[in-house]
Amino acid sequence: MTEFRVFRFDPADNKPARFDTYTVPWEKGMTVLEGLLYISDYFQDSPSFRYSCRAAVCGSCAMHINGKYRLACNTLIETLLKEGNGTITIQPLAHLPVYKDLVVNMDNFFRNYEAIRPYLIPDKSVPENGSAALTTREFIQSPKDRKKIDGAIDCILCGACYGSCPVAGTNPEYLGPHAILKAARFYNDSRDAASKERLSIIGNNHGLFRCHSIFNCQVVCPKNLDPAGAISQMKMKLVWSKVKGLFGLG
Repeated sequence: MTEFRVFRFDPADNKPARFDTYTVPWEKGMTVLEGLLYISDYFQDSPSFRYSCRAAVCGSCAMHINGKYRLACNTLIETLLKEGNGTITIQPLAHLPVYKDLVVNMDNFFRNYEAIRPYLIPDKSVPENGSAALTTREFIQSPKDRKKIDGAIDCILCGACYGSCPVAGTNPEYLGPHAILKAARFYNDSRDAASKERLSIIGNNHGLFRCHSIFNCQVVCPKNLDPAGAISQMKMKLVWSKVKGLFGLG
């Protein structure tokens, strides 16, 4: 048995936030998400939470678990117990309004994401490839060019980086590490032709230079991506673009 301390808050009932404690039986290999599902099955007035794929792909079960931002579906209870004192404390992602308990309003998170235009913007129409019998319409990319975006393409938009970012907590207009990482992903894509536009979007007053290089986003990413590195790279790209503009080189 272990104890789950779960954050509880419902804006509709006008009561202060609290933690409720639940005793959960567990066995080797059991995840935090399975513990929450046990609570949902066996306790009345159980907490609300999000989950979907249970395979660390959809990102919907990102939470603050025992002091770190993690995915509930791939965080093992036994790992947490080895780290701590036998109690598992779970809170919602920070910097976003709480709908109820562990469920947060992601509107601002995705509004910032949409602002960077997260899709390919080519400078020509889609070509036709292949033989007459098997014609496809796609932009062909070499393995070498594909490798250039390896470090960003696996982002699952879970929000862990955003919740851990102190700048996002004080400035909701800050694009956030997730959005800038995605901007870098498209900037470095050989099929994209909107590099100047992308630099302009992330180089505004709420973009790149709002980042204080604290690296929380790099530490918490459940896919081991490097948003902080992407932000640093894009800062250099933007500065170099400005320098070239001053000397009429770009």
